[in-house]
Amino acid sequence: MIKPHLVPRFRVGFRFQWEPAQNAYVLLYPEGMVRLNGSAGAILSEVDGERSVAEMVQRLEERYPDAGPLSDDVMGFLGEARENGWIDLI
Repeated sequence: MIKPHLVPRFRVGFRFQWEPAQNAYVLLYPEGMVRLNGSAGAILSEVDGERSVAEMVQRLEERYPDAGPLSDDVMGFLGEARENGWIDLI
């Protein structure tokens, strides 16, 4: 379970960036690349190794006010990202 006070950071070897050729955010790692959809890109764009999950949710809700409460969606995605080995939570 993802807790709001935890701070996500990308695991060693993973790099998040905008890829013009894909017209999307991607997550690069030694074995390949993951092309992210818009929501996943928005969430991972908030990962800086300093912001807590709660701070990320707050910023995303400010950026996308029409989306409504985002806590469950953000925590659910971050749980999947952790299971996939993309991020650590500290």
